[in-house]
Amino acid sequence: MADFRILRGWGAVLTLLGLAASCTSAPDFTPKPKGYNRIDLPPHAYQQLAPGHPYTFQYSRYAKILRDSSYLAQPHWINVYYPQLHANVQITYADLQRNKQLSNKLLEDARKLTSKHQIKATAIDESVLKTPNGMRVAVFELQGDVPSQFQFYTTDSTKNFFRGALYFRTATANDSLAPVIDYVKKDIVQLLNTLKYR
Repeated sequence: MADFRILRGWGAVLTLLGLAASCTSAPDFTPKPKGYNRIDLPPHAYQQLAPGHPYTFQYSRYAKILRDSSYLAQPHWINVYYPQLHANVQITYADLQRNKQLSNKLLEDARKLTSKHQIKATAIDESVLKTPNGMRVAVFELQGDVPSQFQFYTTDSTKNFFRGALYFRTATANDSLAPVIDYVKKDIVQLLNTLKYR
């Protein structure tokens, strides 16, 4: 009988030691990989810009054309707005026939607006594209946490100046917006490839 009590006492001691050891040991923690929200993007589909502007192009069926409401806005400044993506392509236009010297000022302004992002940009890639209509388009791709990730302009130097910039109305970091940025960039390329002046 005494042997059984001793064994029972040791069982209680061993149980208490096991509990104490499990409470004092560090937890086995493994960090989870960084994840991003899932963004479902619709297939690319396009429609023609309605008449009423001195230019025309194809834009996404999932976007709306909104008139630029800023106090600086001129008659043919518009926004190609994506409600579901909170993305906005701001389009500005100038008629150069009224002022022949305006072309140089607008070119300088376009470069200044892009270079303002150098503070936050990790890189600015500049390239010149030639559209099927024979237009040359200067394209600026900005990397890093910048407000505008893609900008462009095209001009024939005598009649028309057309500029655009992509912005997002969200505080989400650009690395998590990467799929959306790429999606809208394809739409902008379609816009430029179909751009014609009236």
